[in-house]
Amino acid sequence: MYSDRVLSGMRPTGRLHLGHYHGVLKNWLRLQNEYQCLFFVADWHALTTHYDAPQAIDQNVRDMVVDWLAAGIDPAQATLFVQSRVLEHAELHLLLSMMTPLGWLERVPTYKDQQEKLSEKDLSTYGFLGYPLLQSADILIYRANLVPVGEDQVPHIEFTREICRRFNHLYGREPGFEDKARSAVKKLGSKKARVYEECRTAYQEKGDQEALESARALLNDAQNLSMNDRERLFGYLEGSGKMILAEPESLLTEASKMPGLDGQKMSKSYGNTIALREDPDVVAKKIRTMPTDPARVRRTDAGNPLNCPVWQFHLVYSDDNVRQWVTAGCTSAGIGCIECKQPVIDGVLAELVPIRERAQYYEDNPDQVRNILADGSEKAQELARDTMRDVRESMGLTFG
Repeated sequence: MYSDRVLSGMRPTGRLHLGHYHGVLKNWLRLQNEYQCLFFVADWHALTTHYDAPQAIDQNVRDMVVDWLAAGIDPAQATLFVQSRVLEHAELHLLLSMMTPLGWLERVPTYKDQQEKLSEKDLSTYGFLGYPLLQSADILIYRANLVPVGEDQVPHIEFTREICRRFNHLYGREPGFEDKARSAVKKLGSKKARVYEECRTAYQEKGDQEALESARALLNDAQNLSMNDRERLFGYLEGSGKMILAEPESLLTEASKMPGLDGQKMSKSYGNTIALREDPDVVAKKIRTMPTDPARVRRTDAGNPLNCPVWQFHLVYSDDNVRQWVTAGCTSAGIGCIECKQPVIDGVLAELVPIRERAQYYEDNPDQVRNILADGSEKAQELARDTMRDVRESMGLTFG
């Protein structure tokens, strides 16, 4: 049984490309073997910037999930679901909005940045201002403690941690909390209970951070505690009330090393992508027509691989021997650019063969995709309901 829970989502943008595969999906493939993972389609998030074009969302969801499955994401290992099918996300977002200071949202770094980048759209909407809070609700509803993000997304996780602390501070004191916490301590067993109490005393009396971390690790490893008791003991440890919501941590991921065909970041908006299900002849043609070192005007001109977008592909797909061959041949004009590109074509096509084969199965069996998402959404909803039961109770929303 995994003690850590990972949550990650993607906006439905349609068919995915090699940038998505190397930047996100390969990381998900590793994580699904190591943690309890929930991977979701962030369809509500798509509406925060494309509220005026909802027509494409349904097909985009289908196409994106087929690519997840084709890449090897396994619904037997990870829970795959659609955000809008778990209405508890919206309820928690609403309740969190009641206690979130407006200034916190306006300070999120991507708020003004995105408004400038998407200046052709009217983003002066409540939904766009509140989308970081919806992201927080996505994470907190599952008490996910690990969220894989790149450096640019770390501020969103910090924002979520602040929201979590504020919520627990405002609503975390339940009736009879200390009696319930002391009762939960006994469930640890005498030895672990003693260690927990020693660590709690050391932290609360002396501010001993190592003792705090030791006690947290002990609670994370305790197999016989219910989620409620675990959260009570986290709160009791830190001198607060029951931790209704759990603070997540960033799980930093490496930036994708996959460049676009023109050397920029691979992105649909730049028109420089290779899709995971692209026809092999189209892939080969795209790579053959890639720009190369501008210094190589003629076949006899020497070049420098570092000035050539194709070299970035060699760093992803070629071994040391091929790279040495490219470097020697390019700098001496011993090989032409078409020769240089062939190992890249071979490497990309080989990587895409199993992906295309798996995708074909799901394209031929669309009900499979619907069933996987329906089952995953049901599992996700069970977890979300547990959290919302505690949230409603802590906020006094239990009348009747």
